Amino acid sequence: MSNSFASSLGMRSGSDSDTILSAVVPLLKILSLTVIGLVLGHPKTRLVPKATFKLLSKLVFALFLPCLIFTHLGKSINFQNAAHWWFIPVNVLVSTIIGCVLGYLVALICRPPPQFFRFTVIMTGFGNTGNLPIAILGSICHSSHHPFGPGCHTKGVAYVSFAQWVAVILVYTLVYHMMEPPMEYYEIVSEGTEIAELPVADASQPLLVEAEWPGMEDKVTEHSKTPFIARVFNSMLSVSQSAFPDIDLTEEGTAASSGGANSPKSILCLAEPKMVRRIRVVAEQTPLQHILQPPTIASLLAIIVGFVPIFKSFVFGKDAPLGFFTDSLEILAGAVVPSVLLILGGMLAEGPNDSGLGIRTTVGIVIARLLVLPFLGIGVVALADKLNLLVHGDQMYRFVLLLQYTTPSAVLLGAIASLRGYARSTHSLQF
Repeated sequence: MSNSFASSLGMRSGSDSDTILSAVVPLLKILSLTVIGLVLGHPKTRLVPKATFKLLSKLVFALFLPCLIFTHLGKSINFQNAAHWWFIPVNVLVSTIIGCVLGYLVALICRPPPQFFRFTVIMTGFGNTGNLPIAILGSICHSSHHPFGPGCHTKGVAYVSFAQWVAVILVYTLVYHMMEPPMEYYEIVSEGTEIAELPVADASQPLLVEAEWPGMEDKVTEHSKTPFIARVFNSMLSVSQSAFPDIDLTEEGTAASSGGANSPKSILCLAEPKMVRRIRVVAEQTPLQHILQPPTIASLLAIIVGFVPIFKSFVFGKDAPLGFFTDSLEILAGAVVPSVLLILGGMLAEGPNDSGLGIRTTVGIVIARLLVLPFLGIGVVALADKLNLLVHGDQMYRFVLLLQYTTPSAVLLGAIASLRGYARSTHSLQF
């Protein structure tokens, strides 16, 4: 009996060591690749110039990542799987809502400068749901000690890609407008960031600006760096509007509002209400067209191909007529993980910049985002599991859900902040 007890202890000890290895080894791989990128891009060594990192980020954005998403999501998805995966995009919304509530509490407790109040909420609420989770999954599934069984990488990338489009829509709508410079602090926030002073290809721009939105400077519009919504709804504000002339909300200037024979009162009764007109003008300035970036297009194509059996058999499988093309895409997709981590190291090599947030607010965001939110995420996923909302027996499914609560602030937020001319000195907060 004692021998059996001892042997059971030995088995348990071996199981614990395997668990520790499966947790530590992938992190060591990620750190190693990141340190290599840091050494290559460090200002003292400068073995690889910043321009090279920017070109690499463009390749990841436009080629490597779309290939990875298409090959793995298209291979895995179908109508039945999509019906089972519904909680993945819902979990993105839940994690974002909880994160924004935490960010609001951080802003109330830490009291950042008033012009950075919304910025604090955003930085706490929106995590990295794209490149970093895929890099983590690639490192974990590359290890022989992972607990996720066969098809680890394919399933993981499919789950992350299926959730990514929700985060992208939120960033280009909600985050874009929340990043608008506050009207009362417009002169402070936008100082030295006029559109005319921003060259399209400025090598001095931080690498993180290009890391998730290459060519972002080309998307600048006349309203990108102004409190546009506040100006549209200026009748609802009590601040002085002397520095901000009213925006013409009519489609044909003042002709429609002027009296006379050509604009009778009977026609004015059918005119668009002022509130509806303002909402429409704001919607027209929302950069929805930027949602269709290469990774998002690859996700849509993968879903279409996966949902149509004829297309799927034509593209994926050993005997697929386009199997040679899919294999070529998989070769390109293999460059995503090392490229993303090298770029991350290059961003860290730039070092922290001056920040107007203050140390207290920065620490508050880090604690809320990387410590409090993961614990709350464990509770949310455990509750969903008890309610039978998750795929039964799929550990990778649960891992991706938990990963959505544990990633740091999204790098894309830095690009949006730069596009909006808002808090450009706070880039050091990005991870």
